[in-house]
Amino acid sequence: MKLWFKQRFFSWFDSYDIYDEAGQTVFTVEGQLDWGHRLHILNAAGEHIATVKQKIFTLLPRFDLYIGEEMIGSIQKELTLFRPAFTVDYNGWTVEGNFLQWEYQILDGQGMPVAYISKDIFQWTDTYSIEVRSQQDALCALMVVLAIDAEKCSRD
Repeated sequence: MKLWFKQRFFSWFDSYDIYDEAGQTVFTVEGQLDWGHRLHILNAAGEHIATVKQKIFTLLPRFDLYIGEEMIGSIQKELTLFRPAFTVDYNGWTVEGNFLQWEYQILDGQGMPVAYISKDIFQWTDTYSIEVRSQQDALCALMVVLAIDAEKCSRD
């Protein structure tokens, strides 16, 4: 399953539309005014299904991942000197690749790919392709990508 993650051109807060291969909106992401980033994920019917919430007052950026009201995991930036790195606390997932060039992948606990993420640099707004191996992992992979994007936006 391939998803296109596209930031809206005119918006006060982080707002994104996520499309499938047929160009249909699968998810909508709406940012909310809060201390740190708070991103609400809505399904195609406009119903709230998940949240990515930045934890404040931490040494390094950390984002908690919620499906509904239940926290399912988190992602935190690691302390590194030259290249950004992230620790994912969800299903044994890890994230590897070049975060500066926006070419990375999410791996499961056995080292098998869950998703490949690539940034399209020739767009007016942030645009990514997310190739997810299994449709059931699409929402959680999207949440990881949103957290990494929010951390990068805070750093820039």
